[in-house]
Amino acid sequence: MGRGKWICCGGRAGGGGGGRRGNGWREILPLANLLLPLCVHWVAEEMTVSVQVDVTTAALCPGDTTCPQAIYINGVQQTVVGIFKMVVLPVLGQLADECGRKPILLLTISSTIFPLALLAVNQSRGFVYAYYLLRTVSYILSQGSIFCISMAYAADVIEESKRAIAFSWITGMFSASHVLGNALARFLPEKYVFDVSIALLIFCPIYMQVFLGETVKSPSLQLELESSKLTNTAKVLQKRCRSMKESATIVTCSETLKGIAVVSFFYELGMSGVTGVLLYYLKATFGFNKNQFSEILMMVGMGSIVSQMLVLPLVNPLVGEKAILCTALLASIAYALLYGLAWASWVPYLSASFGVIYVLFKPSTYAIISKASSSTDQGKAQGFIAGVQSIASLLSPLAMSPLTSWFLSSDAPFNCKGFSIVCASICMVVSLCYACVLKEPGWDNAIDVGDAEAPLLGDRT
Repeated sequence: MGRGKWICCGGRAGGGGGGRRGNGWREILPLANLLLPLCVHWVAEEMTVSVQVDVTTAALCPGDTTCPQAIYINGVQQTVVGIFKMVVLPVLGQLADECGRKPILLLTISSTIFPLALLAVNQSRGFVYAYYLLRTVSYILSQGSIFCISMAYAADVIEESKRAIAFSWITGMFSASHVLGNALARFLPEKYVFDVSIALLIFCPIYMQVFLGETVKSPSLQLELESSKLTNTAKVLQKRCRSMKESATIVTCSETLKGIAVVSFFYELGMSGVTGVLLYYLKATFGFNKNQFSEILMMVGMGSIVSQMLVLPLVNPLVGEKAILCTALLASIAYALLYGLAWASWVPYLSASFGVIYVLFKPSTYAIISKASSSTDQGKAQGFIAGVQSIASLLSPLAMSPLTSWFLSSDAPFNCKGFSIVCASICMVVSLCYACVLKEPGWDNAIDVGDAEAPLLGDRT
């Protein structure tokens, strides 16, 4: 167990694993003011996903169902985002440990507003290009970091023995938000989708600023941030470099964290390759539009809610995070293979059903990382491994974009339009092999330095 005080709802300090009873929703009560704006944010983002495919294709390839330009521009975006996220994600994780979770969360969730506002104003070719430019910046700041910092926040206020349950509920709420977002996209007229999304996105940082409590106290960094002298720039950069080295040391000195970093790298290499081209592949192969996309995403989301919020909390105490991780990886392999070899329009629906299981990869991974990290290093460890994942998301489109475009064209060497997705499944097989030999974390191995940066939930009275 960690040495810090875990302050729970009502302002009372939580005891050890056996000091308090409660399952399910009781475990996330301390996170209510975090989860509400996050859920609204996820709804607002998800409701635009299925519409963006039609908007992008109509703007860049009017009259066509196959759009190589859209596939390539998505690949370029994913590559650029991956390059910058390698540095930005670990830095955001460090800053979340040092200057607080709240300001970093406000920064990341606010960045989504501006690119989607462009598509709400106009959906012509020029505005679509501008959207991709701003969306790239937004992804660099928010993609992955919102989850990392949210998990660090949860680790601040949830006792260690209950974190796996809390993490599964957070990812379950993420799935529930996706279901609602896709339902709105399915039934709202397309011309209103972006307007509603922008209104919801603006609500999120306002609510968070007013109601979300801070969990990190670090007077030393506050003094540093308040100083704007140029002479301090070198000191700030030196501190960031030291923090980067410290994050790398935390991961490399732990067999568990090193192992989960490798597992996460190969999983992200395969899964980002699938998700980056999937909707365009389905549109080109089966003529799917926003309605079919929304139906598939809703089906996955509804099953994911059950698996993450009900099944995982029941199964985790019996089998542990490692078994859940391996099961999720097996499901992800089946998911990719069925999509890549889809021979009829109903097969993608069957493939999507495996998403109900593979979504357990995230909560099990977060729980393993949290167990293997001390209370003062939650943001650093989560951020560093997210940076490793960003390297994979950088490399994946370099192969997937041209390979997908090639096999969707008339020049393909053989008839297998989803061959690139089949190739992506090989990466998940490698991830599964590493997961099978992963050393599970020991609770007593994490070193708690107990310095001024230790996360505590401040007095809200």
